[in-house]
This record gives sequence, structure tokens and C-alpha cells, in this order.
Amino acid sequence: MEAAAIRLNEQAAADGQGTPAARNAAQSVETWSGKDRDAENFPVGSWLIDRRLRPHIHAFYNFARNADDIADNPRLPPAERIARLGTMEDVLLGRRTAGSPTAASLRASLAATGVTPDHARDLLHAFRQDTSKNRYASWPELIDYCRYSAMPVGRYVLDLHGESRDTFPHSDALCASLQVLNHVQDCSRDFLELDRCYLPGDLLAAAGAIPADVLRPAETPALRQVFSTLLDKCAELNRAAFPLAGVVRDRRLRLECAVITGLARRLTGRLGRQDPVASRVSLSRTDAAFSMISALRYLP
Repeated sequence: MEAAAIRLNEQAAADGQGTPAARNAAQSVETWSGKDRDAENFPVGSWLIDRRLRPHIHAFYNFARNADDIADNPRLPPAERIARLGTMEDVLLGRRTAGSPTAASLRASLAATGVTPDHARDLLHAFRQDTSKNRYASWPELIDYCRYSAMPVGRYVLDLHGESRDTFPHSDALCASLQVLNHVQDCSRDFLELDRCYLPGDLLAAAGAIPADVLRPAETPALRQVFSTLLDKCAELNRAAFPLAGVVRDRRLRLECAVITGLARRLTGRLGRQDPVASRVSLSRTDAAFSMISALRYLP
């Protein structure tokens, strides 16, 4: 529904027609990249979160989603993507008032909650990097990318709930795991549509693989070696993330963290057993059910 509305607004702008709201939307730098917005693995501001805080989490998510769409839009040259992301940051920080509705909404949310804009600005750092960097040489380089592309999401949610920043290391591990798992899931699509490969170059070289191998009909033994190494590292991150639900004070957030940690472990296992090159490996309803049941011990 959201993607369809964006496409209609863009068409109205091209035709010089549409309602005043559509014409105002056309002045925004935000644009849909063409990616599927319904393929999220993990809950975003789900019913587990306090109802009062869900609108703020959705404001952060919508900002991130639209910035990501700009960074990944193949129809926009890199310089244009950088300029649009700059407009989003300007609106976020109040340096300008128009041009990015989701940044304006997030600015209002941050003002209401007292949460720093630094987490959103870190995301913009990652999205700017995506406009020019298509390869990652090593695991440390990939984790540095996760520091900006994934970890700020967990840190924002924890700050919104007033949690101690002592929780950050566990959250950082969970968010990094989720990001790398997504890179493995989408390795073929990222390379085909964006000429982007997040599989570390040193792991590919050591296994005798190249980035274009992800376009084969099925994974090669060399690619499986790379995937196995990455999944072992994700398993380590999942273990580092495991204490998170036990140290979060908010009861509802504890449950959410436990569910997501369980889903990360289950997706790590699925990717270890299934071929992400042959088809996208996804979580099932059974995975969600078992993760929820396992998380119930954190209710007290």
C-alpha cells in the first residue's frame, strides 16, 4: 500500500496532476527504490512494544526505510542519492523545514521523547556509504559497516525505553547478526540489482570463490564455505546477544528482545541447512511460534 502510494505520487508529479497533497509529496526527496517492503524478517514496533512508544518506533523505521530506498535506488546517480540523504539530515536536524516528510516526523518524535538524533545520523552514514562502496574486504570491515547500518536501530529502541547503555554491547551483537544474516539471505539479489557484495573478499578468495558465483543456479562448495564461516560468526554474535533480554528493565521490551534473539538463532540455523543462492531462505510461522514460546520465560 505504501509503495503503491509513492509510485502514484511520483506519476502525478511527472504528469503535473494530482491533488495538492500529491504535489507536495512530489517535492519530497524521498522515493521508492523498487525493493519489496514486505520482506522484513523481524518485528518492527510490534504489539509487544508499549502502545505509547510504537508511533515513535514507526517514525524511526519510516525514516530509515526511506533513506535506505534512496541509497538503493538504481535510477538515481550517486551524487543525487548523496544530495537527497543530505536533505533528509538537514530536515532531521531542523536546518530546513521541507523536503523529507519522514525526517520531519522523526524530528518531532525525537523532540517529544528526548532521544538523540545521533542514531538516525549514523544510519545516514551507512546509506551514504552504500552509494559508493560495493565490496567489503574483511569481516572487521563488514562489522564496521554494521556499526552504522544496524547497531543504531537497537540503540535507538533502548534509548527510547530509557534503558541503561550497558545494554548496548548485547544489542549491538544482535543487530550485527541480523544484518549479516540479511546479507547472506539477499546475496544474489544484492549483486544482481545493485552490483553489491557484502560477502568479505578475503573469505571469498580463501575459498576460491568470486562475487559473481552468487548468480549461479545453486551455491557452490566454495560459497558454502564462505556462508558457513559467516554463519559461525553470526552464532558467536547470537551468543553475545543472548543476555540482552535478561538485562532490559522494560517488561514488554524484554519479551520483544527475547523473540528477536530467538528468531536470529533460528534463521542462522536455516541458512546453515538451506541454499540462499537457489532461493531466498526465510523464517516460517513455526519459527515465530517457537521463538515466542521460548521468550515467555522473560514475562515475569
